[in-house]
Amino acid sequence: MAPPMSANRFLDVLEDEGVTVVEVDDWREHNRDHVGPWGPVHGVMIHHTVTSGSEATVRLCRDGHPSLPGPLCHGVITKDGRVHLVGYGRANHAGLGDDDVLRAVIAEKALPPDNEANTDGNRHFYGFECENMGDGEDPWPDAQLEAIERVSAAICRQHGWTARSVIGHLEWQPGKVDPKGFTMDAMRDRVHERLK
Repeated sequence: MAPPMSANRFLDVLEDEGVTVVEVDDWREHNRDHVGPWGPVHGVMIHHTVTSGSEATVRLCRDGHPSLPGPLCHGVITKDGRVHLVGYGRANHAGLGDDDVLRAVIAEKALPPDNEANTDGNRHFYGFECENMGDGEDPWPDAQLEAIERVSAAICRQHGWTARSVIGHLEWQPGKVDPKGFTMDAMRDRVHERLK
């Protein structure tokens, strides 16, 4: 459990981890804080976008759409491995999820099945949307997977968390499948190795 780091610190820890960052518009002030609190934070959540084309993906994640206002995450990880910062603060990415999963993340234990949607995840997770169609066929380039690993490790390192604080949307909210195309266990192994 931790208060969210400042936007400037967030940028610094990503860059210190070797992440290629693109700052988009007024990302530091672009958030959904007016609808509810952000923090304490407990982990990092990874998503896929079901979009193609980096420019359109970044714009969608920044602006959202009529039924879901942006920002839809804190950073968009495009296929080239760049991380586009589109918001900071509360973001519409996690939605309601399982309180048992949140307790497991806080305790850094193995995740139980997500069978409830009773807890506000937008309050408690840093969120990264990853450019991918999410059909199990769209490739995940090495640069993109490495960027997911790096952003996750950077945030865990800053907060003193282990790789168990990194989860996929599919592990949080029943019915979600993202990210599809790699396993979160494999990504947590990568983050674990980077944190050594």
